[in-house]
Amino acid sequence: MAKRSTAVFVCADCGGEHPKWQGQCSDCGAWNTLTRFSPGVATSRSASYSDSVTEIQRIDEVEIEVGDRIPSGYSELDRVLGGGLVPGSVILIGGDPGAGKSTLLLQVVAHLSKSLQCLYVSGEESMRQIAARSKRLKLQPDQLNLASMTSVEQVGDVVERDRPAVVVIDSIQVMQTDYAESMAGTVTQVRESAARLTQLAKRTNTVFILVGHVTKEGNLAGPKVLEHIIDCMVMLDAPSGSRYRTLRSAKNRFGAVNELGVFAMTDTGLREVRNPSAIFLERSAEVGPGSVVSVIWEGTRPLLVEIQALVDDVQGGYPRRVAVGLDAQRLSMHLAIMHRHGGLSLSNDDVFVNVTGGVKVLETATDLASMLAVYSSLRNITLPSELIVFGELGLTGEIRPVPNGQERLREAVKHGFTHAIIPFANRPSKPIEGMTTSPIKTLQAALDAVNTAT
Repeated sequence: MAKRSTAVFVCADCGGEHPKWQGQCSDCGAWNTLTRFSPGVATSRSASYSDSVTEIQRIDEVEIEVGDRIPSGYSELDRVLGGGLVPGSVILIGGDPGAGKSTLLLQVVAHLSKSLQCLYVSGEESMRQIAARSKRLKLQPDQLNLASMTSVEQVGDVVERDRPAVVVIDSIQVMQTDYAESMAGTVTQVRESAARLTQLAKRTNTVFILVGHVTKEGNLAGPKVLEHIIDCMVMLDAPSGSRYRTLRSAKNRFGAVNELGVFAMTDTGLREVRNPSAIFLERSAEVGPGSVVSVIWEGTRPLLVEIQALVDDVQGGYPRRVAVGLDAQRLSMHLAIMHRHGGLSLSNDDVFVNVTGGVKVLETATDLASMLAVYSSLRNITLPSELIVFGELGLTGEIRPVPNGQERLREAVKHGFTHAIIPFANRPSKPIEGMTTSPIKTLQAALDAVNTAT
């Protein structure tokens, strides 16, 4: 006889389960995030031991079948995914409203439909709206199949019958399954719908691409367990006032994490930016004080970015420390290191640091460059335009090495930089043609090198 499992309460932020409702999640500390979740019906047979014994194999006896990846037609997207679409995988793409998620996916399936059977399922737009967007983008997806539905069971029936190679679900928040007794968009529906679509993808060897909304804090809407169910999660970021879009992988079972792809929004859709360093280095002809160029490492490739700093007298009250594109806590820590090991006090100054182009730096290679930009603005000196700087700044004032130092230098040479201030441990074993390096060990040595260069 069927027996319904006891309901639990799931945290929308971390996915933690609790036997009863409470105001605060005891796992992550978030308030008012618990939602009732009723598991599916379990039969007495499924709850008991199976009549047959499951086959067990040693790991060296398991036959591995490496499926060929499906190129999406966009090298920047393939880079983020680790080389293309993997059959049977589930990809979740999130981003702010208007970032271009639906536009990018429509372009991808329009290209793939020329050689593969693809299905675009939209629960938020009608088929007329999708066709109108396709016409506006000047696409010719003559073989692309469209469907406007919100039922997971209906999607399963279509996939089982037609066996498409790629299926786009736009979006997972509007999908609902009969196995969950709640409205679409709730924690229960999003969790169950994603789980059943994932099972469908593994069973039919179909690529599923799910579109996910984000909250006002910029996090993916829905339970945190959604990120654990899928194979790959990417976020499409649209900096305010910029036509460029950055696509970054936050989870990838088939490739590198934190890989970055760059697109430009045009009147005919998203276009790839093959040389992102060029757009992030749109410097003026006359470089002023407070500007330093650094090399960051995104996934598997280097990118050149400009870091700007402004040091000004305190305009009443406490001094401000503002960091855009960098960690504000690290900025405060680095200013304390500047005072202790560089002899520069900024207690009576406002300090503003910005990474141009809307880039968010997630590594420590820009530590030294940001402090030299602050020093340049404080002393009102202009650093040479052909200078490149990278290195991690330690609490004792030492300059620590960063990974892939020689690759960063070679990328700088390609863009015309001829002098580099780098950590001593990152000095190249062989001279790099066209590049003069100044390996340094301490912050004070870096400041002396700047005074010499200017």
